[in-house]
Amino acid sequence: MLTTASDFNNTTAKMYLEWLGTSGCWTTLLDIKLIREHPDVVRENLRKRGNGEKVQILDELIAHDNEWRRLLTEANKLRHERRGITNSIASLKKEGKSIQAQISKGRMLDKEIVAIEKRRDEYKEKVDHILMRLPNLLHESVPVGEGESGNVEVRVWGKPPDFSFTPVNHLEIAKNLELIDDKRGAKVAGHGFLYLRDDLVLLDLALQRFAIDFMIKKGFNLVEPPFMMKRRPYEGVTDLSDFENVMYKVEGEDLYMIATAEHPLAAMYMDEVFLEEDLPLKLVGVSPCFRKEVGAHGKYTKGLFRMHQFNKVEQFAFCLPENSWDVHEDLQGNAEELYQELQLHHKVVNVCTGDIGAVAAKRYDINIWMADDVYREIGSNSNCTDYQARRLNIRYREKEGQSPKGFVHTVNNTGIATSRTMMAILEQHQKSDGTVSIPDVLVKYMSGIRNLKLH
Repeated sequence: MLTTASDFNNTTAKMYLEWLGTSGCWTTLLDIKLIREHPDVVRENLRKRGNGEKVQILDELIAHDNEWRRLLTEANKLRHERRGITNSIASLKKEGKSIQAQISKGRMLDKEIVAIEKRRDEYKEKVDHILMRLPNLLHESVPVGEGESGNVEVRVWGKPPDFSFTPVNHLEIAKNLELIDDKRGAKVAGHGFLYLRDDLVLLDLALQRFAIDFMIKKGFNLVEPPFMMKRRPYEGVTDLSDFENVMYKVEGEDLYMIATAEHPLAAMYMDEVFLEEDLPLKLVGVSPCFRKEVGAHGKYTKGLFRMHQFNKVEQFAFCLPENSWDVHEDLQGNAEELYQELQLHHKVVNVCTGDIGAVAAKRYDINIWMADDVYREIGSNSNCTDYQARRLNIRYREKEGQSPKGFVHTVNNTGIATSRTMMAILEQHQKSDGTVSIPDVLVKYMSGIRNLKLH
């Protein structure tokens, strides 16, 4: 991992120190100027991420950008020449001289300008297309590694339950208590859809209300976003070429079902400018989420863990660039506190370069202990720096009427994904008689119910 100036050649080291803020992260993101002046930094970022194929498209981007700039210069030169001809025609008219030769020359230049500008615009489209598909620049503290095995443990809360019996998985518990009907869910909607029943529905709602109340007390504003988004804002939120395979597209419409509330929350202020005094703006979004990812090869898919449809309470913040790393840690603290109040044993990991995804500059995952003694992700916390804001054109200014100073930073964090949290409660709070204890903080949201049991 490149973390100090000594790891670079002199030119790159100087540039790195200029761009590196006190927070230890880039202050601007994949600006074409950065790529032009310091392509080796972006190239190294792609290598660390394991994006070998995107190193090649970066070279294509640089070639396209060079050609775009050449054509831009040529078009400007011809336009300057065309203005000279226009002025010449005006002078010749005043002098009563023939203007036909100049008119013919002007018409030829007009055709040449149109042809060059068409090629110029084609190259600009190629540049923009590749720019939208390059991943964020990584924070220096992100560990280098491949896949989940490269993630680094940061801290642990609690310990595995000390059962006097052999624990079973949540699906077996829920089916024994007649709280889940997966067979009828599959019959009606297909694999990956479930019917939740009775007290498990109440538990889902209780978790949502618990997380919402918690976040409101922390100063978050509650939002229920649209459950569908157009392609243009979705392209701003994430790289659809990487994400589209897990999303549901509405046939015949420019609409996608949202995969998480993060996405419509990020796009909420698209093409707008914040005042500095209004930042950070912290939102808590509540919504269902829709994903195609069930059954992905090699992934744990049992029961509630990986579903096509689930509910989630999401933390989201717009903030000033100099504050985003503090906000990132604050949102992480909120998520950990939620799981601690639910008495759920978990670990926090710093996600490595090969597992982090395109949008985040740094990401923490909270991994929950399950009955098979494996820790699996229950939520993630990403500082996206200005990656999303640049794509969505969300900026900030110091005072009303002044020009924007730059792009905001965005941070998102799973507050509670209710399906995986219910799974964790069922597995960690199960009892030898097959019933499940409800965490104390949820009892008031469950009409006093303290145990999930067969009715």
